[in-house]
Amino acid sequence: MATPFATPRARALGFGLRKCREERELGVRELARVIGVHAQEVSSWEYAKRVPRVEQVALVMGALVVEPGERARLLELARTAAEPSWLEKVMPGRKNFTYVQYEREARELFGWEPVLVPGLLQTPAYTRVVLTGLGVPGEMIERQAVSRQARRGLLTGPHPIPFAAIVGEAVLRPGFVEPAPMAEQLRLLLELSRRPNISLRVLRGSPVCHPGLCGPFVILDFEQLPPIVFVEQYRASAYLYADDQVADYRAAAGTLAALALSEHDSRVLIGEVIADLGGSDG
Repeated sequence: MATPFATPRARALGFGLRKCREERELGVRELARVIGVHAQEVSSWEYAKRVPRVEQVALVMGALVVEPGERARLLELARTAAEPSWLEKVMPGRKNFTYVQYEREARELFGWEPVLVPGLLQTPAYTRVVLTGLGVPGEMIERQAVSRQARRGLLTGPHPIPFAAIVGEAVLRPGFVEPAPMAEQLRLLLELSRRPNISLRVLRGSPVCHPGLCGPFVILDFEQLPPIVFVEQYRASAYLYADDQVADYRAAAGTLAALALSEHDSRVLIGEVIADLGGSDG
């Protein structure tokens, strides 16, 4: 049976193959010549248009002299590429390489966060507080804070992608962030929410039960590949690909949008919280 088109594991395999090749500063044609296939075939592997056989991945790993840990990871992805969903173990508080690559390839994002500011919208100070609380090792915290600022270029760079974010009211009033850095964070949210490609809305305490109570999620849409839903937990991340799963999360996003404040009213609320913290919304 043929492998389903561009599953999460197939895409992660492609990302990994491309990264290994680029780290060796080898072109697609050069690698193809070394392993005895057409350049178009290597390109189709890297962009998940086709899935290489396990023995083909082993050839690539040998040609690129990939270290044993990464070699084992990519071979396992090749063996399991047909599986439509994926639970991946990750470090707490750390966006893994796979997700960051998905994010870079996306043409549009929707995110729901009931408790924490979405990573793409965080200030460095807020990020440090969150990662410290999640038990991330001290030497990694600054690296992650810098990484999140760099990732925001997807939203603020020369070719910004649309990002629709809905956050719970608890995001605005956390008990674990001091007033000054929290006011700074909320001012950044106000600033970013005025950009034409960013929609930021707040969902206040709802009198009805809704799917968002089950936790945060991101829907990533792509130009030529099927969408993926990313569900992040403390020590694992799930990538959902099946049509019915994606449809369920799109329906959940619609429910959250129907319950949330408008963009204008959300900005008003954020400004009020900033004032409560003793700051100014600018």
